[in-house]
Amino acid sequence: MRKLIEFDDDTFDKLKQLGRDRMATLQELADEAFADLLKKHGIPIDLKDALRKSARLQETTRLQEATRLQQATRPQSAAKPRPAAPNAARKRGRKR
Repeated sequence: MRKLIEFDDDTFDKLKQLGRDRMATLQELADEAFADLLKKHGIPIDLKDALRKSARLQETTRLQEATRLQQATRPQSAAKPRPAAPNAARKRGRKR
């Protein structure tokens, strides 16, 4: 598929120079730039990336469900009263 993209002269000159420096075509530079942009926004670039992302989501969901089940089946222990500090009576303003 062909689409037109317009660059100002200065940007186009810099892209051409970058292409020469890296021995890459303008198309290769554009492919790399758009792949990075899609990756930044979490959009899979190809089928392999889509499958990896799907597998990670399934694993995360499975782990969250297992954690939720463990918490639901764990008995709730009553809060234990804390022992009073030895000087608690003095701190409350009680006379000695």
